[in-house]
Amino acid sequence: MNKELYKVLLVDDEPWNRDILRNLGEWDELGISVCGEAEDGEQAIQMVKEHQPQLIITDMRMPGADGVALLQLLSSQYPEIKVIVVSGYDDFNYAKNALRYRAADYLLKPVNPEELNAALAKCTRELAKAASAPDAWEAYPASFAGEFSLFQQQARLRFNDLNLPSLREWFQQLEQKLERSELRRPRQLGRVAYELQNLLNELCVSNGLSDRLEEAAIPPAAALTSIQATVDWITKAYEQALEQLIAQRKYKNRLNLEEVKQYMEQHCMEMITLEQLAQIFFVSKEYLSKAFKKEYDVNVTDYVVQLRMTKAREWVMDEQIPFKHIAEMTGYEDVSYFYRVFKKHFGVSPGEMRKGQHKEFNPSPE
Repeated sequence: MNKELYKVLLVDDEPWNRDILRNLGEWDELGISVCGEAEDGEQAIQMVKEHQPQLIITDMRMPGADGVALLQLLSSQYPEIKVIVVSGYDDFNYAKNALRYRAADYLLKPVNPEELNAALAKCTRELAKAASAPDAWEAYPASFAGEFSLFQQQARLRFNDLNLPSLREWFQQLEQKLERSELRRPRQLGRVAYELQNLLNELCVSNGLSDRLEEAAIPPAAALTSIQATVDWITKAYEQALEQLIAQRKYKNRLNLEEVKQYMEQHCMEMITLEQLAQIFFVSKEYLSKAFKKEYDVNVTDYVVQLRMTKAREWVMDEQIPFKHIAEMTGYEDVSYFYRVFKKHFGVSPGEMRKGQHKEFNPSPE
């Protein structure tokens, strides 16, 4: 295994014991790198904060904060870290504490190389399994959550516009956002990748690529080793889907107006223009405009307005939703412009309809 997936911290007060562990571990084959060494539990915790290892191999009897104190703290504050205890004392009390604080394994000195590497392999398997479990992933900070929601909206727009260069650029910006937010742990990155994969599945369905749903939405452990690995994994998934969609649209023999209409209904709250639709379906805007009008007896722009206003009327009837939010949800950044469009369409303003003048537009059942 060439790629390092996990980091291990060695904790022992004797340097020569740490050297032995360094020499016995099959690090490259297991995808593990030694990120540091500590002489006692107190120093180990500082290095955990600095290096964020997924594995720790620790002695039990050490001056200062011993192995028991370290296990206790790791169990309460860093339960995701796998700990292998190595001790020169066949002491039941130490073994009992190791089990109590969920140590992954307990090895006696002198360390047997096969036992050590078997324990390490077991830990990496468990880490990989945990990284693939959505219910175990960590929530990201609230400050990032808002940014991430906006990012997903923009990713959706770029995908639906078949804009591959813009989508790639947007994912590069995601990498920068993640760096600034200091999301590093696999369980945080896993949640980001999982949510973006689910969004991609939704986009595939809405664009007629439902066969891609057979692909797993759960990111593999290798995709969660770093921010760059996570962004590369999800970017590749989006690129492949978008390239498939572009090829599907580009090489169709004739324009399917029902597909155009369905697309408009699904994306009417976004910024849809005749030019964008023509580009998405690989026809000229003149041809699309004429064909749509002939088929449905309404032009493209007016049909989008109809769809938006139908939804706007539903929301206007809900007194809990401010008009400003309704304007935004129906794709109008300018609230006053939304008012004008609404009144032109229904003959009354949103406020008048909400107050009761809407009855002729939305009759109650008898």
